[in-house]
Amino acid sequence: MMYTVIVSVFLLSLTGILSGVILYFVAKKFQISEDPRIDAVEAVLPGVNCGGCGYPGCRKFAEACVLAKNLDNLFCPVGGNKGMIEVSKILGLDVAEKEPKVAVVRCNGSLKNRPRINEYDGEAQCKIVHNLYTGETGCSYGCLGFADCVRACKFDAITINKETLLPVVDEKKCVACGACVKACPRHLIELRYQGKDNQRVFVSCSNPEKGSIARKNCSAACIGCGKCFKACAFDAIKIGENLAYIDFKKCTLCRKCVSQCPTGAIHEVNFKLASDNQVQETKVNV
Repeated sequence: MMYTVIVSVFLLSLTGILSGVILYFVAKKFQISEDPRIDAVEAVLPGVNCGGCGYPGCRKFAEACVLAKNLDNLFCPVGGNKGMIEVSKILGLDVAEKEPKVAVVRCNGSLKNRPRINEYDGEAQCKIVHNLYTGETGCSYGCLGFADCVRACKFDAITINKETLLPVVDEKKCVACGACVKACPRHLIELRYQGKDNQRVFVSCSNPEKGSIARKNCSAACIGCGKCFKACAFDAIKIGENLAYIDFKKCTLCRKCVSQCPTGAIHEVNFKLASDNQVQETKVNV
């Protein structure tokens, strides 16, 4: 009986040892060698895994950079141009400097401009409310104000203004990762060029309804009148579906369109006031 036990233990041990040896040689034969440059690139990335680069995390972005023949379509918004220069040094590839961007909210439906006509009593998430009904106001295209964008931001760059109930972007904290853009179910947040001296001009409205209807639901709505289009000499403004849109790639920041807008739907940010030479953060109707 004892002999049988000893033999069984010996055979099991021998089988285990042989299996380990076989697995070791198999692993050695089929192992995949990872390019050490991936670790080097990942080390110079911010490591926040925000997804702003279009990849699920900094590691995947580093792998994409190493595999790429050039860096033309690869960019880390958090690390910015400085970070991409470090990546290019590691990989020996050229990288073109890109214009920094910032998030802007294309809705000015404050409590004053867009009065509430009902009160929502349910789960406070924009995505849920958007799928349930038009919202608490007559405008079914405006901001719902339940802060999905705030929760999506990893950089504390967005807050909800308690007076207007609209999102406010802190341009000093915004890294243009695009998380807020994806979080908004009504597509009201857009990434635009920061512009020279952080100056921007944009239409803060996303309502495609006809002018009279849009204006009835929000006093600061774009009514698609076309006055801004006629004032622009640089083909930077288009009118489509009763709504004006300023192409930030063509806009020269001349601001001639601002004074032509009858509803104040066009916002100008960080321009100096001619009267007192003070910086005007945003021209809005609130």
